[in-house]
Amino acid sequence: MTSIPHVTPGEPNPLRALTLDRLRCRTSMKWRTYPEDVLPLWVAEMDVPLAEPVVGAVTDAMALGDTGYPAGTDYAEALAAFAAGRWGWDGLAVERTAIVPDVMLGVVEMLKLVTGPGDAVVVNPPVYPPFFPFVGHMDRRLCEAPLGADLRIDFGTLEEVFRRVVAGGRRAAYLLCSPHNPTGTVHTADELAAVAALAERYGVRVVADEIHAPLVAGGVDFVPYLSVRGAQRGLSLMSASKGWNLAGLKAALAVAGPAAAADLARLPEEVSHGPSHVGVIAHTAALRDGTAWLDALLAGLDDNRRLLAELLAEHLPAITYRPSEATFLAWLDCRPLGLGVDPADVFLDRGRVALNSGIPFGTGGAGHVRLNLGTSPEVITEAVRRMAAALA
Repeated sequence: MTSIPHVTPGEPNPLRALTLDRLRCRTSMKWRTYPEDVLPLWVAEMDVPLAEPVVGAVTDAMALGDTGYPAGTDYAEALAAFAAGRWGWDGLAVERTAIVPDVMLGVVEMLKLVTGPGDAVVVNPPVYPPFFPFVGHMDRRLCEAPLGADLRIDFGTLEEVFRRVVAGGRRAAYLLCSPHNPTGTVHTADELAAVAALAERYGVRVVADEIHAPLVAGGVDFVPYLSVRGAQRGLSLMSASKGWNLAGLKAALAVAGPAAAADLARLPEEVSHGPSHVGVIAHTAALRDGTAWLDALLAGLDDNRRLLAELLAEHLPAITYRPSEATFLAWLDCRPLGLGVDPADVFLDRGRVALNSGIPFGTGGAGHVRLNLGTSPEVITEAVRRMAAALA
């Protein structure tokens, strides 16, 4: 599979478009959780205006009163075309897709299809915190196979956990975060093929959360899990939500490999009632017509990764930061600072910068913070200045 290079951006960097005063007019979680003197670099919302094709599509829907229930396959067709053009993958079959409310609720529905109460769901911590409560609330056992020291999948550990969770003939699933949140690791084709081989060997079903797939750094190729050899029984969740900052417009797609089509066909019909019709319109417009905006964003994120590395080297050299291969998130190892298990508390209390604590990410998270790079260079610069001042 050959990926297609990013189109040369034809738009200005959206991360530079909005002032702090303008952003503080927003009423979403990012801007209403903390007092106004706090810089919020935590939850995965970006400080960007929406892509014009998205604004136009939603505005047209409002003018038409097109606010009913979702229907049709436009979203799936747009995603298939995007996957072919962006990742060189033509294996996304529209007939093997289903619309779901969002990626996380789609994950829950896929896990219900391939596991039962009491069965194990394997994850690779440190990993997206909602995996833990969502799996627990559906009466499955969450089992950790921690990432290696290089923040990549540790296949020895993964195989050991797979062997354990299927003992006695139990069913099990592997909830793969790809690209990985919070580290930004992009799994290679060889790594994903190794995952598929292990899953087949032990009868473990793979459910891939690929919500950050559009957000890869320059020179890095995203590989869809279902595109690799041996992944025919896999299930994937994809969305335009993270790539185009559409979390408030709920919609996602479940995608089945060829040998998982029968599983997806058992998805209850009422699940399709959960997505927002306006969300479907927005996501479809993003995938079809928003690639120039996305390319401008990706270039801006590459700049922000370099900027953060430079700022930390100058002001907080004890922090370990490996610029991520994907996402708009940065995973910072703050343990050498001696701030205890939760340095995010220190940076908030003393520096007035809100970061995600590493603790909820599971094993390997203590002493770390997650910083949201989806903002302006000026905000990142001020945030690092405040973090450094918090240690003075």
